[in-house]
Amino acid sequence: MALRALAEGGLAAVAIEPLAARAGATKGSVYHHFPNREALLKATVERWEREHTEKVVELVESARTPHDKLRTLFETALDRRRKGSVEMALQAAAGHEVIAPVLRRVTEKRLAYLTELFEQLGFGEAQARKRASIAFSLYLGQAQLVLTLPGLAEPVLDEAVRVLTAT
Repeated sequence: MALRALAEGGLAAVAIEPLAARAGATKGSVYHHFPNREALLKATVERWEREHTEKVVELVESARTPHDKLRTLFETALDRRRKGSVEMALQAAAGHEVIAPVLRRVTEKRLAYLTELFEQLGFGEAQARKRASIAFSLYLGQAQLVLTLPGLAEPVLDEAVRVLTAT
C-alpha cells in the first residue's frame, strides 16, 4: 500500500496517518509495525528495491543467453503497463536522507548488472559500462515519458536492443 501511495502522491504520501486511513487501520496499529515515518519510508523503499531490482534480475536470469537476458530485462523494464511512477517519485526525492542511499545502491546494482550483460555479449569493460549507462538512461527516460506524456511514448524495445547490442 505504501508503494502505491508513493506512486500516486510522491514522498509526502508515505505517512503514517494517511496510510492507516487508507488501510482502514488505526494509527496505533501502523505504529506497532513502524515506530516513525522514517522507518515506514525505509521499509517502503527497501521493498521497492527487492521487487523492482532483485526480483527483476531473478526473472531475467531465467533466460538462456545474454541476448535473451537483455531482451527480457528491456521487456520487463519498458513494459508500458508497469508505470514508472514509483521510480519517478524516488528520483524526484533523490536528495532525501532515507531515499538517497537506497537509490544509489539500486542504481549501482542495476548498472553493474547491465554492464555484466553487455560483457557477456562480448563488449569490453569500458564499452559495456557505457552501454549500461545508455540503457539505464533509456529506462529512466521511458519511465518519465510514459508517466507524463503517455500518448507520446513509443514502444522502443526492439530498436533499443538492436542499437545497444550492435557491434
